[in-house]
Amino acid sequence: MSTNPEIANSLQAAGIQTNYHDVGSGEPVLLIHGSGPGVSAWANWRLSLPALSSKFRVIAPDMAGFGFSERPAHYQYNMQNWVAQAVGLLDALELERASVVGNSFGGALALALAIRHPERVNKLVLMGSVGVPFKITEGLDRVWGYEPSLSMMKSLLDIFAYNRALVTDELAELRYQASIRPGFQESFSAMFPAPRQRWVDAMSSALADIRALPHHTLIIHGRDDQVIPLQNAYDLLDLIEHSELHVFGQCGHWTQIEHAASFNQLVAEFLGRA
Repeated sequence: MSTNPEIANSLQAAGIQTNYHDVGSGEPVLLIHGSGPGVSAWANWRLSLPALSSKFRVIAPDMAGFGFSERPAHYQYNMQNWVAQAVGLLDALELERASVVGNSFGGALALALAIRHPERVNKLVLMGSVGVPFKITEGLDRVWGYEPSLSMMKSLLDIFAYNRALVTDELAELRYQASIRPGFQESFSAMFPAPRQRWVDAMSSALADIRALPHHTLIIHGRDDQVIPLQNAYDLLDLIEHSELHVFGQCGHWTQIEHAASFNQLVAEFLGRA
C-alpha cells in the first residue's frame, strides 16, 4: 500500500491504467484537474475531496500524461483521447452519468465531454476554464513551457496564486519534486511544445456546440487570474443558456485553494440543487 496520498485506486479506462480517487457516497461527481507541471488529481483537489465527499461520491482521476496514470509510448495527448479516458472511467465504474467539475485544462475537457456525450453529464462546473478561444497569456505560456528547476517552479507558483503567502519554499520544493518524477516532465513537455497558441485552439470547442449545451453550469473564476483570462468566464456565461457566474476577488488561478471553503460551499450548493 502506497503512503503517497496522490496514489489511490487503479483501473483500465479506455486502455489507460488510470490512478483515481473515489471517496464518499451519493450522486457521482467527477473532478478533472488542470495541466500544471507535476500536477495530479490529489494536488489539485486535496482541499475539495474531503469537503465534497461528505455529500457526494467524488471521483478524481489523473488524466493520461499526468500524475500517476499510465504514460504509454507514442500516446497522442489530445482532447479526443482524454474524453475517451473520462468516458472509459465512467464505464468501468458502471456510472451512467456524473456531474463534472473541470479546472482550467479540465474545464476544456469537461466542455468537450458534455458536448460529445451529453447524456453522460448531469451538471457542469467550469473553474478558470479553457475551452473557448483566447489569445494565450504570458502566464499560460510560461506554465506550459516549464523547464524543471526550483526557481522556475517558484516563479510559476507566483503566477498561479494571488496570495503570495501561499507560495512557500516548502510548497515550491514539493511541486518541483513532483515535476521531476520519472516520466513526468517527458510527457508534460511532449504535450504543449511551442508555439503554444495552437494548444489553446485545439482545446477550444466550437462556439455553436457550447451554445447548444443543455446542462446547468456554474462558472467560477478568480478576478486576478494571470493564467486564464477572466474574459473566458464572461464568454462562457454568454454562451451557455443555463449558466451562472461567481467571480472571486483577490484570487488568481487557484480558486479551489485560495478560497477553498467558499469554493467547496458554492460547488456543493450548486450540485445539490434540484
